[in-house]
Amino acid sequence: MEWVEPVAAFFGLLAVVLVVRQNIWCWPTGLVQVALYVFVFFQVKLYSDVILHMIYVVVQIYGWYHWLHGGADHAELAVTRLSRRGLLAWIALSIAGTIGWGYFMSQTTDAAIPYGDAFTTATSLIAMWLQARKRIETWFFWIAVDIIAVGIYYIKGLYWTSGLYVVFLVLCIVGLIAWQHSLGEEPLPA
Repeated sequence: MEWVEPVAAFFGLLAVVLVVRQNIWCWPTGLVQVALYVFVFFQVKLYSDVILHMIYVVVQIYGWYHWLHGGADHAELAVTRLSRRGLLAWIALSIAGTIGWGYFMSQTTDAAIPYGDAFTTATSLIAMWLQARKRIETWFFWIAVDIIAVGIYYIKGLYWTSGLYVVFLVLCIVGLIAWQHSLGEEPLPA
């Protein structure tokens, strides 16, 4: 099944480009990506990523629906911002999730990189939820995930996926700027 990783990477790239553009087709495209990555990550014993991508299947369906009907009067959803308190709560949850899940995986499985994998899992869940809710802060969480994921996937020999996450990192910056325009704000300096 050597074809699965490059096909999953292609669908992942396409999905993120569509998220940047706030195109509703990002959700079904992402659904294909996450389903394929369940198999890829299982083969290389990144079990947290397997579980993450199984959860993503559900979040992809939720996000698809919410973007279409989650706005005022069930209209299309607009980009919004978290409160400072909300942002701090999500950051704290990311840290707690990383520590707790990393410890659990290190004690109960033969996970290859338990704490790094736990970070990408906990923080990706937060980023995906914020993305489904069209919160601009999703991009900051995705940037953190992408930086760590590039190294993990490279170490595990998933070169297509590591390369994909380098591209994701660039797209996150583009997405942040594009979504800031949706808010009517000036983009952050590069």
